Amino acid sequence: MKGLARKWATFVALSLFVSMSNASALSDLPWQFGPAKVQVGPQATIEVPDGYAFLDPEGTKRLNVLMENPPDETDTYTLAPTDMRWTAFFDYDDIGYVKDDEKLDPDDILKSVKEGTEESNKERRSRGWDTLTLVGWKNPPQYDTQFKSLAWSFLARNDKSQTEVVNYNARILGRSGVMNVVLVSDPESLDASVADFKGALDGFAFAPGQTYTDFHAGDRVAEYGLAALITGGVAAVAAKKGFFAVIATFFAAAWKFILIGLAAVGGAIKRLFGRKA
Repeated sequence: MKGLARKWATFVALSLFVSMSNASALSDLPWQFGPAKVQVGPQATIEVPDGYAFLDPEGTKRLNVLMENPPDETDTYTLAPTDMRWTAFFDYDDIGYVKDDEKLDPDDILKSVKEGTEESNKERRSRGWDTLTLVGWKNPPQYDTQFKSLAWSFLARNDKSQTEVVNYNARILGRSGVMNVVLVSDPESLDASVADFKGALDGFAFAPGQTYTDFHAGDRVAEYGLAALITGGVAAVAAKKGFFAVIATFFAAAWKFILIGLAAVGGAIKRLFGRKA
């Protein structure tokens, strides 16, 4: 339950100014520099291009500590350009084959996520964390029928600092589950970051026999469709069954902050990366 909750939470971000000491600590993480082919769990690989770097789950855990993020409960991998102008996190959800024949209703999805945000703010206040307001869609959900991927982004606002933040989300569908991807970027440079990220993602591939088109009759099918990949699968299933107390608990526990602001010292990080590489 907690692992699935963590995955649903990752589209939210907060601004953070990173000190020079953190920049040095970031460069000391076990980065694998491109060009290199790396495993993203047993389910997939990615070709890391020149000028980019990759962290395995252990390195990503250390990154979370530096960025004051709660620890991941599942294996999470990190991909970023060496100037850290954006950061992408990957984790796999073994939920079965997700049918992609569902029609998406952006207004209905946004309403559900706003309710989740309001519920999660209760947990944030209890922890002394800043609360968030979900402003709306930065980009409404779009499903790519050719690449079997769902992408969207929300615009949120830190209620204390009034800083606007954006996380870009993608879900890449496979035969037995979904690769969750969240890209953290400054709102002003989001479009350029997404374009750059998509170029780097050209080297992503599921393992042989695990692509969406490898599905065979008798394979496990997920209990929910595309919309629930945005609003939270556990909550979607609970809603169907009437477990509203479960939903409230899920919303309160789900949200994880992904902190951003590395671009403020991006040049210094790139120089440190250069020396490491």
